[in-house]
Amino acid sequence: MSTKDWLEKDYYKILGVPKDAKPEQIKKAFRKIARENHPDQHPGDKSAEQRFKEASEAHDVLSDPDKRREYDEQRSLFGSGFRFPRGGGGTPGGGGGSAEDIFRGMGDAGLGDLLGNLFGQAGAAGGTRRTTTRGPRRGSDVEGEVTIGFNQAVEGETVGVQMASDEACPACRGTGARAGTMPRVCPTCQGSGMQQATAGGVFQVTEPCRDCRGRGLIVDDPCEVCHGSGRTQSRRTMQVRIPAGVTDGQKIRIKGKGSPGENGGAPGDLYVVVHVRPHPVFGRQGDNLTVTVPVTFSEAALGAEVEVPTMGGGSVKLRIPAGTPNGRTFRIRGRGVTKSTGEKGDLLATIDVQVPGHLSDAARAALQAYAEAAHEPNPRAQLLAGNR
Repeated sequence: MSTKDWLEKDYYKILGVPKDAKPEQIKKAFRKIARENHPDQHPGDKSAEQRFKEASEAHDVLSDPDKRREYDEQRSLFGSGFRFPRGGGGTPGGGGGSAEDIFRGMGDAGLGDLLGNLFGQAGAAGGTRRTTTRGPRRGSDVEGEVTIGFNQAVEGETVGVQMASDEACPACRGTGARAGTMPRVCPTCQGSGMQQATAGGVFQVTEPCRDCRGRGLIVDDPCEVCHGSGRTQSRRTMQVRIPAGVTDGQKIRIKGKGSPGENGGAPGDLYVVVHVRPHPVFGRQGDNLTVTVPVTFSEAALGAEVEVPTMGGGSVKLRIPAGTPNGRTFRIRGRGVTKSTGEKGDLLATIDVQVPGHLSDAARAALQAYAEAAHEPNPRAQLLAGNR
């Protein structure tokens, strides 16, 4: 996730929570949006898919205390709704005037230069000095999505993830200039990519150079493939290992598998958002699996040994004691989700007593004889007494 996103996007507004929202409020708001806009529930609905992605991105930042603190600090420095300057028109090969182009070239170190020079940095003679941004630049992060089955999420799986990434143009090898030519250093910023400007007529700030759009270079004869930007889009499929126990909406980071860096800079990271399809039999509570086990009235009253299905096939025997009420949950150890420690959670089996919809004459007579022999007290007596 780029720093530009942190400054331009109001994650609190996306989730519909106040800026002092508690973690449980953030989690509840995200779950509501995820349920209403999940791609599996709205196939082909681009607006719902975009809403789901935005909510996932906001939840990833606001649910992490460190990321949330850093996000709040950066937005308080610039103020909400801050947007970086965009160029209009521009010169051929100027690298484009969008904030995406500026941040792609600047990387994290470039933003540090921008913040460090907000009011100018005093030099030895009391003036201001420029900071070059033409050193190694980290590649941008790339985000992809994958939908897997419930079993794959529980047990882990290696899947192919299709992603579009930004990388150096193969035709000009990232220079932005036509083959046989080279870009020249921008005479305005002298290759730094930044220039001084006066804000409000009071103080000076450092901003991306308007002539080279922050690149530090000007291309007079642009490459025909990338039109002078030096970058191009490519699609590739990467095999990604989804760890056992991943949850729906979880974002997995694969370090160094994002876009390649510039000038020897490190590559960015790949973030994979995982969507998990529901299971027809099992549910999930953290590291525990859940299952509803139907039993007859006689099994619940007299006690019985019943078979309970387990993930991956097979079953286990569960002994139900006599007099088991409807809704009681039994814990079957070690039949749940694999934890990060290698241990497994449990399987929680909840009893669902089935009341027969039709009784034969013999069964009806047997139940009537049971009722007469049991002499059970009125189970609603206390309920009615409390209402008087």
